[in-house]
Amino acid sequence: MTYRNKTYVCFDADNDMESYEEMLKWKDDDRNDFNFYNAHDLNNLRDGSLEDTIKRKLRERLNNTKVMVVLVGEKTKNLHKFVRWEQEVALEKEIPIIAANLNEKNRCDNDLCPPIIRDELVVHVPFDLKPIQTALDNWPDEYLKLKKDGISGPRYYSNFDR
Repeated sequence: MTYRNKTYVCFDADNDMESYEEMLKWKDDDRNDFNFYNAHDLNNLRDGSLEDTIKRKLRERLNNTKVMVVLVGEKTKNLHKFVRWEQEVALEKEIPIIAANLNEKNRCDNDLCPPIIRDELVVHVPFDLKPIQTALDNWPDEYLKLKKDGISGPRYYSNFDR
């Protein structure tokens, strides 16, 4: 069995790369405690690789993943080739999912959330350092407990309501 300690960030690379890069900046900033072990550091993907090769390498990353962060932007729900597939694999492997809403909503945004995770046991947080760090620190254990107790459906942390 593979040791899972990575965070897999799933996002629209064409439109939400800035948000992903912001998370990396939070991680590198010594003035805060934001940290995660990035699954994207595991193996390199080359532009022009075949879809099967890309999915094989992404699955390797997911095999080492403890938690997935889905950056929910304007177009995330429409991406099926890789983004939806990544979420399908996470659900199949029972990887806890954090939906980070780029519009900063603290609940499931039914207009933007990908349908595949909309009704699943997923915690929805606003895209900001503190809510994401709170979810990274707490959601994997909370997810396992809720799953064991047969609880399903979307979740959120009330202390981030605005």
